[in-house]
Amino acid sequence: MPELPEVETVARGLRQTILGRRILSVTLGKTDFIDDPSALEQHLPGRQIEAVERYGKFMLLRLSAVTGAARAATNGDVVPASLLVHLGMTGQLAPAPGAQPLEKHTHVCLVLDDGRELRYTDPRRFGRIAYLTKALLAEELTGFGADPLEVGKEEFASRICGRRARIKALLLDQSVLRGVGNIYADESLWRSKIHPARLGAKLSRKEAETLRRTMQDILQKAIALRGSSISDFLDADGQPGEYQRHHRAYGREGKNCYRCKTPIRRAIVAGRSSYFCPKCQPSPRGFAALPLPRRAKKRKKN
Repeated sequence: MPELPEVETVARGLRQTILGRRILSVTLGKTDFIDDPSALEQHLPGRQIEAVERYGKFMLLRLSAVTGAARAATNGDVVPASLLVHLGMTGQLAPAPGAQPLEKHTHVCLVLDDGRELRYTDPRRFGRIAYLTKALLAEELTGFGADPLEVGKEEFASRICGRRARIKALLLDQSVLRGVGNIYADESLWRSKIHPARLGAKLSRKEAETLRRTMQDILQKAIALRGSSISDFLDADGQPGEYQRHHRAYGREGKNCYRCKTPIRRAIVAGRSSYFCPKCQPSPRGFAALPLPRRAKKRKKN
């Protein structure tokens, strides 16, 4: 599932390509992931895309008020609003020439005033799209935690160090920090030499500050490399990210740690596979990693 760097990458790409464009019409395919499909058809035409922002793992397309002849079709709904988009596991949002054939699993087409279409494709449809007025958007975003790129030293420590939950669970909890997922939690903990199963309350203030600075550095570098493409992620230009080449823990079970050459292990923490070095990241007492997978035996040649 795209995390903060991947969503930021898509948002930046869309800012360069669709900012200022006006939506002329909406065509929908399957709509089971859209909160209110009729709201998109009724309220999007005539609106200009004024901003594209990231909020945690969400994208927000800020929309203008409706002007001119398009007002009649909105039943007087002329106030600014937003289109909230979550890419889920396999969602992609990108502009395409209007004459270009639709790819399979294209479920939303927004016809723009320059002849292109903003298309949302999603084979598994685990994403989400919602049209939200200002009041509804404020209600939707209530309860989300701090942005990992902006959170300060004291706020980060207060959100982490007083909690009895495991640090991996805290990093994944969107009410604590918005935008961090499995990949960047594991990478940040590995570099900080903190085991994912340690309790937040057991971290010192110094360890918490090391984790905060490390996490911000990793997220910034991942954004610069357009995120991690593990399976399906593509940016707004249809290109994969490159940060997966720099992973030091995530997905490396059985491979040697880059620091000490000890095989990376895997454990289930907060219901998720978590990758760590058992030497660099000492585990809490009584916490065991999963057994290393057996290597397939080579067949003997006749």
